[in-house]
Amino acid sequence: MTYSTIVYEVRDAIATITLNRPEHRNGFTVTMADELGAALIAADRDDGVKAIVVTATGKYFCVGMDMAAGELDDTTVPGWVEPATRVARPMTNSNKPVIAAIQGSAVGVGISMTLPADFRLAAAEARFGFVFARRGLFPEAGSLWFLPQLVGLAKAKEWMLTGRTFDAAEALAAGLVTSVHPAAEVLDAAYALARDLIAEVAPISAAVIRRGLVAMAAHGSPEAAFLLDTKTIPFAMANPDLAEGVSAFLGKRPPRFTGNASTDLPELGEWLSASATRNTNGPNAGGPDGGLGG
Repeated sequence: MTYSTIVYEVRDAIATITLNRPEHRNGFTVTMADELGAALIAADRDDGVKAIVVTATGKYFCVGMDMAAGELDDTTVPGWVEPATRVARPMTNSNKPVIAAIQGSAVGVGISMTLPADFRLAAAEARFGFVFARRGLFPEAGSLWFLPQLVGLAKAKEWMLTGRTFDAAEALAAGLVTSVHPAAEVLDAAYALARDLIAEVAPISAAVIRRGLVAMAAHGSPEAAFLLDTKTIPFAMANPDLAEGVSAFLGKRPPRFTGNASTDLPELGEWLSASATRNTNGPNAGGPDGGLGG
């Protein structure tokens, strides 16, 4: 795919997706939404990619929707998906770890579209804001679900209802960002994290963990996770990655994992769906009627 608003490149098993409209402070457009979604899917399907870094060119990460771009989206088309979700959904469903390297301010969709990432590394001078209410808009990219998961309901309400902007220190204290760095060092820190994940973490384990955590967060008890464990643990016990991980640990050497999420993992969606829909009130469920109940 030819990209006009982003740059996509793969090097040393890391796919870097760079927002590239610096003259417009990387303002978000419908074209950018489609290109970001396509790049995330391409990275996920590429077995040569083990981690994904999303960053931006220039001083700003993304200041929100570019209202002056003049791009209109036909919301009456059957199956229409709002633009930010076209980014957030493939990021959520990716089998590869995703790191957002936020080298400058991220406002509105600029921050909401990164919420499904596993890590958000931010510049010390960056500012953030869920400013939708101040523009007469509504939050998008699934952020009404993601933000409370990350920072708690009270903080999510405060930020979204007031629409105020806040600094990186507040974002770090609340858990919105993973770490804070000088602006010139954010991307290097993201690459260092990506390289560590590639060197030390089994790709199949990463896929199950990042997608399983999101799926399980929707349940009011651990029962869905218990059911998922009945599928994942037997699979792990029979997987060559386990023997390699133990051998590497005992031998005090880096592991050499060979599994690929695209070819060596059963359809994870089926696992998660089964765990979500199976009746958990039967004799094998936890609680007073079964399992570990007293």
